[in-house]
Amino acid sequence: MIAYVTVGADDLAQAKRFYTAFLPVLGYGLKEGPEGLSFALPAVPGHKVALPDFYVKPPFDGRPASTGNGAMVAFEAPHQRTVRALHAAALAAGGRSEGAPGFRDAYGPQFYVGYLRDPQGNKIALFSSNPDEPGRDA
Repeated sequence: MIAYVTVGADDLAQAKRFYTAFLPVLGYGLKEGPEGLSFALPAVPGHKVALPDFYVKPPFDGRPASTGNGAMVAFEAPHQRTVRALHAAALAAGGRSEGAPGFRDAYGPQFYVGYLRDPQGNKIALFSSNPDEPGRDA
């Protein structure tokens, strides 16, 4: 099980603007500290902690943050309309599009996805695969 994912950022204020444009809508709460931004899903009494957490931090080694070629973090949304709205909000908050929301021929008929780059260049996917919504072939 993945416990947490961390992406690097040199400008935490810019990163906060980008990530708070969509992660709170998906249920993530934000804690800020001197080490960076920590996003976590709420703990439900009597249940295990919902994972993974998502951290945005300056690199520990003090060098500039960089992106991984082929690295991507994906966040699931409940509906296709949510993917569209959050993709637009993330663009307005300083992100750039790596692919508008929609269906992709290479993926299953219910997989609706939009791709972004955060202000640092990290690749982010917002997707929904809700079986109650029309699929690509509908």
